[in-house]
Amino acid sequence: MPSTNELQNFLSDLISGAQKVGVMWQLVVLVASLGLSWWWLRRAMIRRIAPQVTGRPQDPGTRGTGRILLRGRYRVLFPLFALILLVFGKWVLDHWYSTHLLSIAVPLLSALALIRAVIYMLHKVFSSQELLHPWERFIGWTVWTGLVLYVTGLLPEILTFLDGISFQIGKQRFSVVLVVQGIVMFCASMLVALWLAGALGAGIMNTSALDINRRVILSKILRTTLILLGILIALPLVGADITVLSVFGGALGVGLGLGLQTIASNYISGFIILLDHSLHIGDTVTVEGRRGEVTSLTTRYVVLKSDDGTDALIPNDVFITSAVVSQTFSDHRSRLVVPIQISYASSVETAMDIMLNAAKTRKQVLADPEPVVFLKEFDASGINLELYVWVENPGGSDLGELGPRSDINTEIWSEFQKHGIELPFPQHEVRLLQ
Repeated sequence: MPSTNELQNFLSDLISGAQKVGVMWQLVVLVASLGLSWWWLRRAMIRRIAPQVTGRPQDPGTRGTGRILLRGRYRVLFPLFALILLVFGKWVLDHWYSTHLLSIAVPLLSALALIRAVIYMLHKVFSSQELLHPWERFIGWTVWTGLVLYVTGLLPEILTFLDGISFQIGKQRFSVVLVVQGIVMFCASMLVALWLAGALGAGIMNTSALDINRRVILSKILRTTLILLGILIALPLVGADITVLSVFGGALGVGLGLGLQTIASNYISGFIILLDHSLHIGDTVTVEGRRGEVTSLTTRYVVLKSDDGTDALIPNDVFITSAVVSQTFSDHRSRLVVPIQISYASSVETAMDIMLNAAKTRKQVLADPEPVVFLKEFDASGINLELYVWVENPGGSDLGELGPRSDINTEIWSEFQKHGIELPFPQHEVRLLQ
């Protein structure tokens, strides 16, 4: 660690003629460290990411994503590599010259690396970027202020003064320095845990060798484990006794048994759904009268996107305790029934042929099983016909079953008009007796 008056020592070196050669060598080491770090990182990152950015011209968002990724990593790694080179150069120069300038540059680069690393992890952990801007300024001002106090030699005196402001809780003595240090260490531990969970979870979700359910399970278990590990690491750093977790665990068990059983049920049900493969992302299901496509499986609920664009957040235990109708559980095909009534004056055979040909000419309709038309019954107003067709996962489209049903009905109506097939109105025979 450099002494607290490195700034004064460096100013003395500038004034002293005997130390000008040492100052020049320190400037050479500083410029070389920054230049080599900038040159090597730029080449390495561009060589790694540029092919991914320019290799897929059909995806206009890829280029912007690659540039953002390149800029974010470069901003973090640049001061780190420069710091490593600078420390090595300082160690070499220490054999011949005093290195007061480098002793000032080392904490400067350390502060820059710390600020950029924290901001980088904050952007990775939290999705709301607008709320991060005030925190970015706060972190930057805090670190730079601490650095200025350190370089000028005022930081030890301030820390000693703040450590004298203390209070007693039982046998434990707490000071302002200890409280601030505990808060900082706890936040840093949780931030690193959340960042690692997000980074490793993204890698698991991009692994095509595992199915989507196993990927979701592993990412959730990994996230929970890392957060618990972060808490276990942070508590001793704050000064808390780990044995208090046993008391907390007992209280948590009582809480789960009394008021949190629903939350625990949803949490466990989420893992059961993923483990027994009863539900997958992309499935079309109907539960408690709500039909939609499964778009997300979370710890507490399942997101169903309906045909009208609305999202329903359904608790996980509903899928365990209720009957769920799935159109895609064992087969992505679905049968559509198109009922049509024609008048008694129309030709039944012609109407049935038209309905069958209308189904066979639609690209959404599957050839196996082939479409079938049935004469269902003779009604008071006309003859009831029903067309049975099979389509491939209609729930996966934005319109659901409405799209293929509308196409078939439009074609049938057009052909009925050409061949004189009438659709009857409700008729009632009224007799007047005199």
